[in-house]
Amino acid sequence: MSSKSSSSVISVDSANTKRRSSDGLSIVRDWMKLKDRNPFPFQRATWKAIAAGESGLLHSPTGTGKTLAVWLGAIADWINQQPGISEWNQPKSGSRQAVPIQVLWITPLRALAADTLSALEEPIKELKLPWTVERRTSDTSSSVKARQKSRLPSCLVTTPESLSLLLSYPQTAEQLSTLKLIVVDEWHELMGTKRGVQTELGLSRLRSLSPQVMTWAVSATIGNVEEALSTAVGRPLAAYADSPNSASADRTGSGPDLAFHATKNAKRTIIRAPQQRKLSVRSLIPQKMDLFPWAGHLGLKSMESVLEALDSAGSSLLFTNTRSQAERWYAALLQARPNWAGQLGLHHGSLDQDKRKWVEQELDAGRLKCVVCTSSLDLGVDFFPVEQVLQVGSPKGIARLMQRAGRSGHYPGGKSQLVFVPTHALELIELAAAKESLKRKQIESRVPLTGCLDVLAQHVVTLAAGAQVDPQQILAEVRQTHAFQDLDEAQWEWVMDFVQRGGDSLKAYPDFRKVVATEAGISIADPNMAKRHRMSIGTISSDQEVLVKFLKGGRLGTIEERFVSKLKPGDKFTFAGRTLKLVMFRDMTAWVRKSAGKVAAVPRWMGGHLPLSSELAKSVRDRLGEASRGEFRGPEMRACRPLLDLQAAWSCVPDEDTLLIEQVKTREGFHLFFFPFEGRLVHEGLAALLAWRISRLQPITFATTVNDYGVELLSPTEPLLEQALKKDLLSPAGLLPQIEKSMNATELDRRQFRDIARIAGLVGKGLPGQGKSSRQLQASSDLFFDVFKEFDPENLLLKQSRREVLSQQLEHQRLESALQRLATGDVVIRHPPKPTPLAFPILVDRLRSRLSSERLEDRIQRMTQQFEKLAARPEKRSQK
Repeated sequence: MSSKSSSSVISVDSANTKRRSSDGLSIVRDWMKLKDRNPFPFQRATWKAIAAGESGLLHSPTGTGKTLAVWLGAIADWINQQPGISEWNQPKSGSRQAVPIQVLWITPLRALAADTLSALEEPIKELKLPWTVERRTSDTSSSVKARQKSRLPSCLVTTPESLSLLLSYPQTAEQLSTLKLIVVDEWHELMGTKRGVQTELGLSRLRSLSPQVMTWAVSATIGNVEEALSTAVGRPLAAYADSPNSASADRTGSGPDLAFHATKNAKRTIIRAPQQRKLSVRSLIPQKMDLFPWAGHLGLKSMESVLEALDSAGSSLLFTNTRSQAERWYAALLQARPNWAGQLGLHHGSLDQDKRKWVEQELDAGRLKCVVCTSSLDLGVDFFPVEQVLQVGSPKGIARLMQRAGRSGHYPGGKSQLVFVPTHALELIELAAAKESLKRKQIESRVPLTGCLDVLAQHVVTLAAGAQVDPQQILAEVRQTHAFQDLDEAQWEWVMDFVQRGGDSLKAYPDFRKVVATEAGISIADPNMAKRHRMSIGTISSDQEVLVKFLKGGRLGTIEERFVSKLKPGDKFTFAGRTLKLVMFRDMTAWVRKSAGKVAAVPRWMGGHLPLSSELAKSVRDRLGEASRGEFRGPEMRACRPLLDLQAAWSCVPDEDTLLIEQVKTREGFHLFFFPFEGRLVHEGLAALLAWRISRLQPITFATTVNDYGVELLSPTEPLLEQALKKDLLSPAGLLPQIEKSMNATELDRRQFRDIARIAGLVGKGLPGQGKSSRQLQASSDLFFDVFKEFDPENLLLKQSRREVLSQQLEHQRLESALQRLATGDVVIRHPPKPTPLAFPILVDRLRSRLSSERLEDRIQRMTQQFEKLAARPEKRSQK
């Protein structure tokens, strides 16, 4: 909230809270009582805020009734505006005209849209409201979309991409003029991404079409609540603090169910329900803890314990961090319990919609023992039969852990139960760190993006495709967003020139004249351009998707082109829980047959590595600091004690203020292991920087490997570490120019530019039946990059690619903070006889890139046997 605003706090007994006398609030309250649901104080506070015409953000734990809080508020507000309350809800003979659009409900996932639709329809039907509720996503049939073009439902559930598509049609502006409320569900999932920027721009247009519209963001797990509000509602709160019409007030409510805290500012309200649902977290700790852990191998070894956990509950969700893991776990569970066929489900974003829908329906009906899933079930309407959640591998973030745990225990008296399944021993330290952060309510913030000119260019063309628009009006709209509040005239003129001519270097090519200008405004160049643009709307970047279909039968879903392109006809792979044989790959479709056998490749999708969040990384360092002082709190840390004791014997366990550096000589060469515990992305930039700084002192070549805990520099000759430390090896000074010198910055920019080129409309997938392969798209974007680099070096999209490389791929601000911490802390150098328990998983990650899985297993087994024999000799200590 703005520091300039004055506020007062009033404590209110929820049982005696004065209620505004209105039929709408009474009706929704009575409906909930008929459903044996006693409205929580925060729900009643949300209803009143919406009835008063306020925008805001509702921040409440998963499964506490956020959807009903906002939805029933919209219903109550509409009822209050009706002249004949006693007439509209009575059955009438014949058909009656449905209410025009009142609510637009934006969800981050198309699968979530279907679940949300069911939840919203219940009170509409039972209250006999003349409302219609429909969804519009890429899964919606063409006939429904065609009908919606002529008349929108009373409430439309959609995604950011489908909202943009809707804004590209001429009739949309008039239809949306009746809009009263926009709800952005699960805002924490969109904020901090380009989809969030796309949403901000869509909201700014909707507010222009319907100036009185309210905006409510809904979020369960986010640290920067005030910033989340200003990003969703538009313009920072500080802009309103000195307004003569602004009013600030805080109020709290308490009760036997769920407390709330509401903060008002200029008709903007944050409603918090701070009380967390009861949460139980336990770990499946292996009976024999590996002294030399390595990522991934421990998960399936815990199968017996996982089966016992599944047997103990009626219905469970088993979350994995990747779709590949989900496929493996589903196959392994079915192999271990063949009698569970029909009671096991598989759910991830690449599966066909009908298969996902079947799993959701069976899960909601309580007919599934377990569903193996990914983030595709992180969000959405709660499945009441789910009693527990199993998390395979570290969630890498506190908010993600809370979100997934909250999918269980949604029944009277229930509590969320999470069972943690580590995939290697060090992940137990991550869970211990997450549990401590949960106690302290330390949740990650989501940093909103700014200055994404590729998204802005797409948005301008989208609006021009829908109607002739005034550029100055668009500029005023986009400046109301958080993402473009600082957009200057020069940047805006560049964007307008880009969409009209393609910029200086493309002005000779008609294909890049997407928008034409007249005295009355700008509009799309021609209908064909509008069609091509609608096909490319969106900001999600991924490899080209290949449809997987049976030769005789239905479709199974999609996998990425780069995986299929490596297969030959006859090769087997596992997908959708089945072993398939590739028959042929043609026209972006993989035609398959069912196959027998257990040995098959598993598709790998992009985004397999989740980086450790900054908050969780700090908590991990704190837990290690305690261990260095002999404190092992909790079962996870006590289970890791033998491993950490060996680490201390061979080297040391670093405390919160210490950087541990280990030097090891093996047959491969000289290893330098650094352990900042800052997360994978930070370590990628740090590895390049350290290698470059040392190479300035001596001619040397390094191979670098990183994980979430540390960095390995491997060289054939001994590095001058001591000299490098004296020469400010860890200094944050000169970070940005040295990062550019230490890494192939141009190649990083080139790769990042590929996404920007697609979003900005420089490259497209092509018309139906004329799709382009990933190789063609890459070649096209690389060509534009080279042209801009040579002939248009001031191109703002080039500059954007550099900013995104630094902020997103290398997290340079976090890297700078890490270097500041390391430069002022202690440095401890150790010379252990072999790679230590902390170094071993980094070493394995390097070997994994060189060896096949079978050879890797054998190699690691020999290494661990050798190291464990050495560990059993107490006389072997580090050379300190």
